[in-house]
Amino acid sequence: MEELVKAQRDYFNSNATKPVAFRIAQLTKLKGILKENTVQLNEAVFKDFGKGTFENIVTELFIIHQEIDDALKNLAEWAAIKTVTTDGFNQPGESFIVPEPLGVSLIIGAWNYPLNLTLSPAVAALAAGCTVILKPSRQTEHCSKLMAALINNNFDPAYFVVVEGGRVETNALLEQQFDKIFFTGSVPVGKIVYQAAAKHLTPVTLELGGKSPAIVLPDADLQNAARKLVWGKFINGGQTCIAPDYIYVHHTVEAQFLELVKEEIIRADYRIENNNFANIITVENTERLVGMIDQQKVILGGSYDIEGRIIEPTVMTNVTWEDKIMQDEIFGPLMPVMSFENLDDIIEEIKLRAKPLALYLFTADDTATQQVLSEVSFGGGAINETIMHLANGALPFGGVGNSGIGNYHGEAGFRSFSHYKSVLKKPVSNEPDFRYSPHSDEKIAAVLSMI
Repeated sequence: MEELVKAQRDYFNSNATKPVAFRIAQLTKLKGILKENTVQLNEAVFKDFGKGTFENIVTELFIIHQEIDDALKNLAEWAAIKTVTTDGFNQPGESFIVPEPLGVSLIIGAWNYPLNLTLSPAVAALAAGCTVILKPSRQTEHCSKLMAALINNNFDPAYFVVVEGGRVETNALLEQQFDKIFFTGSVPVGKIVYQAAAKHLTPVTLELGGKSPAIVLPDADLQNAARKLVWGKFINGGQTCIAPDYIYVHHTVEAQFLELVKEEIIRADYRIENNNFANIITVENTERLVGMIDQQKVILGGSYDIEGRIIEPTVMTNVTWEDKIMQDEIFGPLMPVMSFENLDDIIEEIKLRAKPLALYLFTADDTATQQVLSEVSFGGGAINETIMHLANGALPFGGVGNSGIGNYHGEAGFRSFSHYKSVLKKPVSNEPDFRYSPHSDEKIAAVLSMI
């Protein structure tokens, strides 16, 4: 690992990655490789946890290609020197900001979207002009092996390389000094990564998770809310960091909402055979999720096959914050529903807990919308929608507090892997002597007049 990082640092210090033309060429090359291997990429994801082709294209490949296309279109502008105003004290002179790549970057991907959450930050790093060491999750071994083959056989490892393996390899990498570390995963592992980075004062982006709430107000379009919450909850088998973790629904519409939820789940018919569901990633995760199910509170679903890593879409009602399902992020196809009477009360409940990665609000009430947006801190979210804010590259994606540090997508990703160097340029002649001694009464009066 030490030799690999040194090779990448030498490559970066050669300035090979800095020309915009070079970055565009590498991103174009990556896009071509991914496009040529679309079938193999879909097959790898399916082998790892049964995810169907349509869902894989929409949630994985489409977003990666969108990130590449956005960078190809806008990279010259993002990387351009920006002129800014120059204050009176520095006249004559000019001021400008120079975006520069941070350097050697380590990207540690996640298993739940093994392509998107590994390659999308890599696109941002390459666009910024960094070298990249990519560490996919070992839990999705088919995706890891395919990414390693596609990247390591087509790029100079001193520039862009995949390192496979598990905890041993990750720990060995974290012992090295990087210029940027980007991690997607759980809060406990995020803390380990953050501690390792602190030893070298390495800047870090952490994309974590948390219990993301959904709120359904009494004026909401219940059909729309039910359909989108069901889709957002059960896509990828519920294994989505921005999935609606739990739902608060107003008590006056709870019964109607629950009926619509049940109808939508039955209509969608979530099964691996229908290419609209996914296996739980491991037997251990399946056991963890099964332990959250309170069969006395289940109104739909509740069946499971631990060895087969399948849990059917399950809806639970009369849930409280004391229930096991409300103690940690679910990350599976379990939908706890809680009723409420007063919006102020549930806002306070949410604020008592760690800041979530996402929040979803269903209402036509602009006043209520503004209240939630102004009073509740969360990474990002949507009004009358779920998940889809992630698909808009113009919206920076990331958490806050316990749900993450920093963001990416589009220009935000470029910024995440860049340093913005501030420069003041002065002429060598015609400089006024205002700041130099002697400091006359006239100079003091002139300074005071500026305050």
